[in-house]
Amino acid sequence: MIRRQKLNTLPDSVFSLQLAWRRISYRELKEATNTFNESNILGSGSFGLVYGRTLSDGLNVAVEVFNLQLEDARLTRSFATKSRVLSSIRHRNLVRIIGCCSNTEFKALIMEYMPNGSPDKWLFSSNYFLDILKSLNIAIDVALALKYLHHFNTFTIVHCDLKASNVLLDEDMVAHVDDFGIAKLFGEGESMGQTMTLATIGYMSPEYGIEGIVSTSSNVYSYGILLLEMYTRKKPTDAMFGEEMILKSWVSHSLAENTITEVVDNNLLGKEDENFSRKEQCVSSILALAIECLHNIPRERINMREVVTRLRKIKATFLAR
Repeated sequence: MIRRQKLNTLPDSVFSLQLAWRRISYRELKEATNTFNESNILGSGSFGLVYGRTLSDGLNVAVEVFNLQLEDARLTRSFATKSRVLSSIRHRNLVRIIGCCSNTEFKALIMEYMPNGSPDKWLFSSNYFLDILKSLNIAIDVALALKYLHHFNTFTIVHCDLKASNVLLDEDMVAHVDDFGIAKLFGEGESMGQTMTLATIGYMSPEYGIEGIVSTSSNVYSYGILLLEMYTRKKPTDAMFGEEMILKSWVSHSLAENTITEVVDNNLLGKEDENFSRKEQCVSSILALAIECLHNIPRERINMREVVTRLRKIKATFLAR
């Protein structure tokens, strides 16, 4: 039986760690974004738009402005959750919050600016391209972030909406996990709970999508989908998938039949490349690892400690040849 737990409730002391936060005025944000002009929009967050701009001191930032006109209780919870999570954790592969601006009529979070966007941009645009090694480094970065959230933070955090568009790349192409708007926080001894909030279709684990059960294992499932997406260049919601064939079974079949060249992004392997065999083995190992993240039964999924170890071995083997 799954014990219903009160999520997002932890001691206040956990959230008093607003380390080096800046209180930034509405006036400064308004001037920096030219009255929130659409030309400065970078994208959208869970409940609002994200603007890229330079503050008066020259600092480049991303400003997520929450749309209070939605009058949605989830918006208030999202702002509170993001603030709590991002103010109390520090890791190289998590987006860092710089400050906030909050009153009854306006709420915004100010975060470090990521000039290279998300892997989405690199995967699904003809103007950008990720090679095998860059993709592998991004995969390791995201895995390290999840390993920290699941196993090495003071309390366990389940992201709940992990996908390519919620990963951002800095100037050195280092990946940072972002958008904790529907994240769930667990106290000591807690490992799973239930929620009414659904995440993005295609990335949710079976138990999350059907029963609303969230856990570190549901995060692992989403991570497995992310890996498949990065190496096949196919979204789980691609038109080619339906009830008869989904992204997971498509890749599983190719691994079983030793035909991964039929599912892997052609740009990654290059059949005329002298390193084709080495690349094929590397990608095959990554896809097999992804499938281990995607077991329908949560307890049979690999955990993020193991994922990090395996990916590092795959990378070492690839570079050694």
